[in-house]
Formats: sequence, C-alpha cells, structure tokens
Amino acid sequence: MADEPDPGDNPPPPDQPPPGRRRGGAPTPHDSVFRRVFGVPANAASQLRAVLPPGLAGRLDLGRLAPVPGSFVDEALKWRHSDLLFTAPLDGRAAFVYVLVEHQSSDDPLMAFRVLRYVTRIWDQYEREHPGTRRLPAVIPLVVYQGSGRWASPVQLLEVIDLGPAGRQAAQPYLPRFEFLLDDLTCAGEEQLLARELPPAALVTLLLLKTARGNPQITADLRRWAGHLRAVLDQPGGGEAFTMLLTYIELVSDAPAGELRDLAASLGPDAEEAYVTTAEMLRAEGEARGKAEDLLVVFEQRGIDVDDKSRELVESCADLDTLNGWFRRAFKVDKASDLFEE
Repeated sequence: MADEPDPGDNPPPPDQPPPGRRRGGAPTPHDSVFRRVFGVPANAASQLRAVLPPGLAGRLDLGRLAPVPGSFVDEALKWRHSDLLFTAPLDGRAAFVYVLVEHQSSDDPLMAFRVLRYVTRIWDQYEREHPGTRRLPAVIPLVVYQGSGRWASPVQLLEVIDLGPAGRQAAQPYLPRFEFLLDDLTCAGEEQLLARELPPAALVTLLLLKTARGNPQITADLRRWAGHLRAVLDQPGGGEAFTMLLTYIELVSDAPAGELRDLAASLGPDAEEAYVTTAEMLRAEGEARGKAEDLLVVFEQRGIDVDDKSRELVESCADLDTLNGWFRRAFKVDKASDLFEE
C-alpha cells in the first residue's frame, strides 16, 4: 500500500494533514522507522558524524551520545514531523543535539521558526529540571528532509521575517539569529549515501526514506543493496530490524505483489521468514483497522459523538480481541468514553 499522495498544486497549510491523513493517532510509517532506527545512539552518532560540519562533530563527544525521552513537536504537526533529542558533551560541557525529520514531500516555509520553537521547549524543560540555572546548554538542530523535490525554504530565521533588505539591515541587531542544519536527502545521490560510514540498518533506512515512497521499482533498488540488506540481517537483532524495514517498504512503496518475497528468499531463509512475519503482522493490523472502522460506524449510526481521545484509543488499538470486545459494547454504551470502562 502506498503512502497517500500530496494534493498537488493545492497543498494544505503546514498545520493541516492532507486528505486521508488525520491528526494524532498511530504514528506514520516514516515516524516509526525513523524513531526505531535512529533512536539507537550508535546509529544516530554515525549519521551526525556524516552530516555535521567536521569542526563541530569533532568537538561533540558522540561516543557518549545518549537519548533524552520525549517529543517537542506540536501535536498538530506530528503527522509530518518526527523528532529525537540526544545529549552529548560539547567541549566538555553539557549540550543537546536535536534531530527533526520532515516526512511531508514538500518543505515547510516556516521550518526555521518551528525548529526555534522546539529548541526553546528543550530549554524550558532544562530550566525546569535545573532550577536556579543561570546558563543554558547548546542545542544543535538538524533537520533531515525526505521529500520529492529539493528543499527550497529558508534555514535561517532572519529570512522568514517579513522585512525588505533595508529594514532587515536596520533591525538585524534586534532580531533573533538562528539557523538549523539541513540534511536534504533529495540532493544526496545513492552513491553519496552509500559512502556514508553508517551501520547497515541506518544506511538502508536513509536509502528507503529517500526512494521508497510510492516507488513501483523499489525491488530493483533493493537488489542493488542486497549486500547491505544481508548485513542488516547479520547484525545482532537483525531479524527484527529487517522485519521493520520490510514493513516500511510494504506500507509506503508500490512494489508489485510477490516481488518482495522473491527478493527476501534470495537473501536466505531468515530473510524469507522475516517476510512471512511481516505479511502476517500487516494482515493482522489490517483486520484491526477494519474492526476499528466498523466500531466507529456503529457510533455514527447510533448518533453518538466520538471525542478525540476515544477516537485515538480505538484507531490506535492493534489487538483484535480487544477491538471485538469494544465492538460488542458499542451497541450498549451511551457515550464513547464508556466503551473503555470495565
């Protein structure tokens, strides 16, 4: 199943999901694969070494990179942005590295402003955790972009502020100076990505983020990367990582039926087993989504309004037995929230 296409010449505003994509709920396939792969410090550190300016990367102790729980993205934008926060010493002082991935296929004209907002939220959290502090840690922001066309929006906040050249020059001392680092995957060729010194799962993930969405020729690409896919399987926990990557491919690409299984079989019995596991899992998730939709239709036909929290609980539930129980109760309860009471 391919990811939903963008609406063409009439995209929604940056805070509105495109048709067919709702706010909140279960994470997108892009969000899931990004978090699970680059949430691993070794994978994140290798990506940072590859894209940060050498003078900055050399001052960060990326061997001590550690994840910080939580997300700083606006709730309404989680359909298009994923983020990870890490801490690492910078010249021996506490510092943070903030990685944001833009999943939408068009760039965000106000990204510089949004990233600054997220950075200030990181500082707010730090101040709460360190009452009385008189200094703030450095936060290095990196945006990874996987769109269909190269990034064209400003990376400097000053360029977003609506002033002419003369007015900007006069006001510049009093305006915030802020810039984020950009890793535009659309500008990185396949050979450039393959040249990055990344662990196998991280490398294949970047290649997929760049090429998999809506791609009917993805299996031809995968055959070129067969050695890297085999290397994923040969890593500790490689079967789980390989299954996760197959799941992403199945969800966002237009690979013809059967081609992925043939590819997996060519990589060995463990790869074919991972494919079977993926197919079974996706089938179960499809049944769960169908039951969730049936349940919500019952409420609609009964004239019962479904609040956002109840809708999210229903739509994000993957356990078919639980959903079947809720479905039976949906004919009896008077409020959607009563569905979850024992």
